[in-house]
Amino acid sequence: MSNITTQQLAQLLLGVARAQNAVIDALENSKAGFKATHFRPAIETASRIRSNQPETLADYPSRLLLQMLGRAAPDTDRVLRDLEALLAQGGGAAPAPAAAAPAAAQSAADDDNSLDMTR
Repeated sequence: MSNITTQQLAQLLLGVARAQNAVIDALENSKAGFKATHFRPAIETASRIRSNQPETLADYPSRLLLQMLGRAAPDTDRVLRDLEALLAQGGGAAPAPAAAAPAAAQSAADDDNSLDMTR
C-alpha cells in the first residue's frame, strides 16, 4: 500500500464531509428543521466542541462536518493546515519502531513514581 500524503488526506476528508452534508441536506429538504434540531446537536457532541479539551485528530472529521453545515465550506488549504497542525501535535504520530519500543518501556518502568498521568 502506498503512503498517503497530508494533501490527499485533506481531500479525502473534504469529500467525506461533502457526502455527509449532502445526506443531511436531503433529510432537511424532506423535513424542515431536522438539521438544526437533530443533526447539529449530535455532531457537536461527537466533535466535543464544547468541552475544554484540546482539538484532536479523532475530533477533526466531526468539526469539519460542522464547518460544512455553515455558510462557507472550508477549502483544501485550510484543511491541510489544520491537519498538519494536528499531526505536529502528535495526534496522528506514527508508532515507534519495534527497536525503540523496549527502550521506551524500560524508561517508563524506571519512572513509575512520576506524577505524569498521560501514559
